[in-house]
Amino acid sequence: MRDLKSLRIGLIGAGKLGEALLRGLLAATALPRSHLTATARRPERAEYLARELDIHVTLDNCEAVQKSDVVILAVKPQAMAGVLEQIRGTLTPEKLVVSVAASVPTSYMEKIVGDHIPVIRSMPNTPSLVGCGMTAICPGRSATTEHMARAREIFSVVGRCLVLEERHMDAVTGLSASGPAFIYIVIESLAEAGVKVGLSREHATELAAQTVLGAAQMVLDTGEHPAKLKDTVTTPAGCTIDGILELEEGGLRVTLIKAVVKATGRASELVREKK
Repeated sequence: MRDLKSLRIGLIGAGKLGEALLRGLLAATALPRSHLTATARRPERAEYLARELDIHVTLDNCEAVQKSDVVILAVKPQAMAGVLEQIRGTLTPEKLVVSVAASVPTSYMEKIVGDHIPVIRSMPNTPSLVGCGMTAICPGRSATTEHMARAREIFSVVGRCLVLEERHMDAVTGLSASGPAFIYIVIESLAEAGVKVGLSREHATELAAQTVLGAAQMVLDTGEHPAKLKDTVTTPAGCTIDGILELEEGGLRVTLIKAVVKATGRASELVREKK
C-alpha cells in the first residue's frame, strides 16, 4: 500500500467539516500541499481557502477528481446526487471515493457511480481540526481491505477511527458527529457556574474545558466504565455527591440520551428526504 504522504487527495465541498479535515490533515502529516486539491461552490470561498491553506482550490469538481487518488466527498446530503452525477464520468476503479456526508448510504452512491467504484462511507466530526476527531467508516461493495486500511490511515491522523457496520452510521451521526455541540453546551454551562461562584469567565472556561478533556482522556486511557470513574471522584458525604444529586434531579442524563436519540432519528430522515 502506498505511503499516505505520496497520495493525492481531493476534497469536494470544503465547507466547515471539509475545512476542518483539510486543516487537520495539513497539521498532522507531512503531506505536500501540492498533493491536496479542494473545491468550493463560490469564488470567494475558493479564494479564502487557497489563501488560508496554501493549497489549490477550484470550482471544478471534475478537475479535483482527475488530480486525486482519494476523493473525499464533503457535500451536504441533499447535494450528493448532483455531485455524483457530475463526477461519475471521471471516476475509475483505481480511485477511492470516501463520503463524509451524513446519512448517505453506500448503496445510494453506488447506484449513481456504479458498484465497480470503491466507495467508503464515513462520519467524522469537527474536532478533527485539532487532531482529536472521532470517525466511523464502513465499506461499500467494491471497497477492499486495503481501501478500508487507507481510509483508516487518513482519518487516524486527525483522531480516532472505528470500522462499524453501516446500520450503525446514523447512530454515529447522532452521537459523535452531533455530540461536540452537546458537549460545548456542557462546557458553557460549567463555565457559567464558575462565574456564578466567583471565577472570572476566562478562568472558568479554561477550568471547564480542561476538566472535560481530562475526564474524556481518563475514559479512553483506562478503559474503565464512566460510572466507575465517577465513583472514584465521589467521596462519602463530599461535595461531588451533592452536585450529582442536582444533575439527576435536573434530568441531565435523560436529556443527553434524548438528544442523541433525536439527532439519530433526524439523520435517518435525511435519507428519506433525498428520495
